[in-house]
Amino acid sequence: MSTTGVNRLEGIVVGVSISEERGTGKVNVGKGYLEVGKGLVGDVHVGTERQVSVLTHEVMEKIAAEGGFSAAPGEFAENITIKGIDVDEMALGSCLLMGGAELEVVQIGKVLDKTHTFNFHGKVPLADTGRFCRVLRSGWVSIGDRVELIKG
Repeated sequence: MSTTGVNRLEGIVVGVSISEERGTGKVNVGKGYLEVGKGLVGDVHVGTERQVSVLTHEVMEKIAAEGGFSAAPGEFAENITIKGIDVDEMALGSCLLMGGAELEVVQIGKVLDKTHTFNFHGKVPLADTGRFCRVLRSGWVSIGDRVELIKG
């Protein structure tokens, strides 16, 4: 990818989370392998259309503060929690470089229907502000890894 004329923003990974069954929050396991065409290995959503879900720590904290509860990475059912990048900067087609992997934002939010019943304290931020990505380059990602957002 040519980087001429693109904007770059940086953040950090604060959560890498998986779940073994649908309809539950995820457990922050600290690191994971993102595989091209599949997603986060070990997660129930591996191989689905929305390979990897990303939520910002700032959105998570705001929703928790407004609701009067605390939340940790993974509890809103996101795979990767990042800090330091404004969610509004993650437009469709943007790329996230983290650890050894590269992701492309392919969907913003999702439609809630009968098959989606999970919420944490009645909140579902992935539906509004979540970013769903496909894996462009396989690699490991861990808490503390730098995240670089490349907007074309």
